[in-house]
Amino acid sequence: MAGEFDLIDRIRARIVARDDVVLGIGDDAALLQPPAGMQLVVAMDTLNAGIHFPHDTVPADIGWKALAVNLSDLAAMGATPAWCTLSLSLPEPDVAWVDAFLDGFDALARQHAVALVGGDTTRGPLSVCVTVFGFVSPDRALRRDGSRVGDDVWVSGTPGDAAAALAQWSSGRARDPALRARLDRPTPRVALGLRLSGFANAAIDISDGLLADLAHVCRASAVCAEIDIDALPVSDALRAAASEPDTRRTLQASGGDDYELCFTAPVSRRAAIAAAALDAGVSVSRIGRLVEGQGVVATAGGALWAPVRAGWDHFAG
Repeated sequence: MAGEFDLIDRIRARIVARDDVVLGIGDDAALLQPPAGMQLVVAMDTLNAGIHFPHDTVPADIGWKALAVNLSDLAAMGATPAWCTLSLSLPEPDVAWVDAFLDGFDALARQHAVALVGGDTTRGPLSVCVTVFGFVSPDRALRRDGSRVGDDVWVSGTPGDAAAALAQWSSGRARDPALRARLDRPTPRVALGLRLSGFANAAIDISDGLLADLAHVCRASAVCAEIDIDALPVSDALRAAASEPDTRRTLQASGGDDYELCFTAPVSRRAAIAAAALDAGVSVSRIGRLVEGQGVVATAGGALWAPVRAGWDHFAG
């Protein structure tokens, strides 16, 4: 049976090499060299089996998602990814599982030149915690408190797909592979975030649900968002899986787990946003505007609309 240090050796053999890693895995701590004049951006997320991913999720997809959800936070800040740490809790030292996990983790790490520089392995319930580090130029971070009255509200991609996949899994219904792929392998919108940095006013990634996450931006910026739920783009897979309009609206507005970007920008930047999205290879949709007031006001079919809950809360029951 493999031991802890055998697993660490397998992990170390798969890491991305970077010149700014002075000392990586193998000592008590890593030594890293941030570029001059840049601010360090740090984000961390934990994924637990049965909460953040279904128990039947294959290891490679868990590895991909564990890094993707963290890169999504960097994308929402307009930051360039650089390094990460990995804390892995496993019921047993399963070498085959770890190798498969690393297949997914490494595939995404190499896409974004992210070097794994340290972490921890321990025995326990299946849980993965990743911390990512990135860089952003001073005064170019896409903070939540930058929105202004009059801004357009935008969203990337097609929200609701991951939530629909989770609903299918939870209910035991037939699973659409396109939706399940969106749940298991979300695409962090790093390229879009980098291109929005400098002219978008604020951004957030949609991890807990559009309404809940947009409310965080409104609270930090002291504004009110008026959005049209029916302006959200709908994928063909979601339209087929949720033909009833209100079910589809709920999945899109409060489902979460999409890791798309919701951002605000001045009306004068519409053409620049379209160009940035085209350059990043992702669709964006204008879904509302910011006005004076507080919170988020949603409409659908010309009438006020609200789901049972705005989004995910781990401790809300």
